[in-house]
Amino acid sequence: MAGGFALTLAVAGGIGLQAQGIASHNTNAPVSYNAGSIALQDRQNRVALSGGVTVTQAGLTVRSDRMLVNYTDTGSLDIQRITATGGVVVTRGNERASGGVAIYDFNRRIITMAGNVSLKRGTDTLNGGRLVIDLRSGISTVDGRASGGSSSDTSGNSGGRVTGTFSVPQSSDENE
Repeated sequence: MAGGFALTLAVAGGIGLQAQGIASHNTNAPVSYNAGSIALQDRQNRVALSGGVTVTQAGLTVRSDRMLVNYTDTGSLDIQRITATGGVVVTRGNERASGGVAIYDFNRRIITMAGNVSLKRGTDTLNGGRLVIDLRSGISTVDGRASGGSSSDTSGNSGGRVTGTFSVPQSSDENE
């Protein structure tokens, strides 16, 4: 999650909830982290962070109870994947995405959030079971289920549907 987090959502019927600030995120900026404890698991090429983990990069903040960072070590450390679990919240400016789990696959440049996913920008909201963000194409999809293969609703949403609200511009002339 620390690398980058682009959100550009296309909602059915042409109604758009676009997270422009997150979409313009600099994935090459330095990453800072803060955690209650960090355990280096050298043999598994991973680092486990726990205790209210906060990761920031270029104004983007990711918070969760735990994060597991998988890497390769070929002379320099290259992050392959970050898995955040437990109350995952991603914020930048007035934009916020939350869910139970988030996985950032650095090689594929894909971020997946699952488990009661909620997106908010100002007063606009979008809720679903799973959010998949393709950082290369800039296309994001939301569906009602937390997993793609199950027909049962695992997200806690009614009927496994995507739901939301959006603001309608108000006319300055009350007679219209």
